[in-house]
Amino acid sequence: MKMYYFDNAATTFPKPESVYAYMDAFYRKYGVSAGRGQYELSNHVHSMIEETRILLYELFHCTQDQGIVFTPTATEGLNIVLKGLSWQNIQTVYVTPFEHNAVTRVLEDIKKRYRIEVIQLAVDIKTLEYDLEKIKYQFQERRPDVVIMTHASNVCGLLTPVNEICKLAKDESAITIVDLAQTAGLIDLDFSRKYYDFGVFAGHKTLYGPFGASGIILNKKIELSPLLFGGTGIDSANPNLPDSIPERFEVGSINTMAIAGLNAALKWSKKMGGTSEIRCLERQHLQELIEILNNYSFIKIIGFRNCDSNVGVVSINVEGYISDEIGNILNEQNIAVRTGLHCAPTAHHFLNTFPSGTVRFSVGYFTGEKDFEALIKALNYIEINM
Repeated sequence: MKMYYFDNAATTFPKPESVYAYMDAFYRKYGVSAGRGQYELSNHVHSMIEETRILLYELFHCTQDQGIVFTPTATEGLNIVLKGLSWQNIQTVYVTPFEHNAVTRVLEDIKKRYRIEVIQLAVDIKTLEYDLEKIKYQFQERRPDVVIMTHASNVCGLLTPVNEICKLAKDESAITIVDLAQTAGLIDLDFSRKYYDFGVFAGHKTLYGPFGASGIILNKKIELSPLLFGGTGIDSANPNLPDSIPERFEVGSINTMAIAGLNAALKWSKKMGGTSEIRCLERQHLQELIEILNNYSFIKIIGFRNCDSNVGVVSINVEGYISDEIGNILNEQNIAVRTGLHCAPTAHHFLNTFPSGTVRFSVGYFTGEKDFEALIKALNYIEINM
């Protein structure tokens, strides 16, 4: 039975055919460790990894002051950045109301050892606009040491004006961190601009790669303490980790198969026209999804402004039903969605959808007309049987 997929915010699916083909072919021929031997197979794997890093440098417009480190997940990447900062000198941290637990839980753990205050950036609950004047006032009243922002909410898809807020933060000499989990490869972000310090990306989402190949864009001038220790393939006699980037943070055997998939995905994206073309098609799918949902009076769309201010992630509620009940009905109709809090409880507190959460639909590049036709059929079924 075919499943009609509306859970691309969790992971984009399917992947481009070239990703599947290259991962299989690469691992069959070059399934060895990189940097652990001076032989041809190992050198070829190392070259592929560095080519992938170069493709990411190009995608994010990186400069020589920046490095890219591969991590298994964006969650680990955020842990490396946040736990690596020198918190003895940090007092005030600003976040959006939409942060993922990969940020909020790390901050909660840090608060157990350091006296920091976490403050939400000003967002108008009625218009869902970030109030830049009020944020500027917030920064003047309580100077930010660190500003952490999800680029797009994984609950409702609302975009954060990270350019403007990072500029304001840098006026106050704050460290800036952007969570790109829902936007890397979809929205162009220029890290050559000096007001971005760290970005964390998830390879398996809008980059259309596999699980296991995520990473960090980092400002080499800001020292981070390593989270993990172990072998790096270089300077093995040294009891301490090397200072060089990326080796300092790429500890252990790197997931070469996943990076091969990300390599193929990045090349596929360039072939398709890059971020602007992928965003354009996703925006069309988002518009179609919103038009369908608006046809049903029993559906309340949560946190949506417009197709320019949101990415393809849409939350809804149905009056008289909790989100899990609607999710179960949709599953019976072969519609794949996510229900609940989506690992972002602060967003639901802000949107007044806590504790039951929402039903989340998320479209991607490969969402097609058959998916939308099946969704209409399923929503008609719910309407008839309410």
